[in-house]
Amino acid sequence: MLPPELPPLPALTRAEAELIDRYLEVVDLVGRINPARDGDTYRGLRAAQALVGRAAELRDALALMHRRGETELHSPTLARALRVLDGERRAARVTLPPRPGG
Repeated sequence: MLPPELPPLPALTRAEAELIDRYLEVVDLVGRINPARDGDTYRGLRAAQALVGRAAELRDALALMHRRGETELHSPTLARALRVLDGERRAARVTLPPRPGG
């Protein structure tokens, strides 16, 4: 049985697509660093080291959008793209896990 087909990504400018990609990379790294999640310090250290470069790439993506005159974020479209790319699950790793026992 084939997995369900994902909805198509909304139309994005190249700069918007770059922003989404870099943002999700940063979210993934921060999720790996989250001290409220199981893991070891080495994994968190490696993620923190990588975060510096990814944050700079995220900054550069936003700066490029601004220079090109893309001064507003179209949040409904970008949120749709994040959902298609599993952004909700990935971002949930950044938050505190639920308390044991509810």
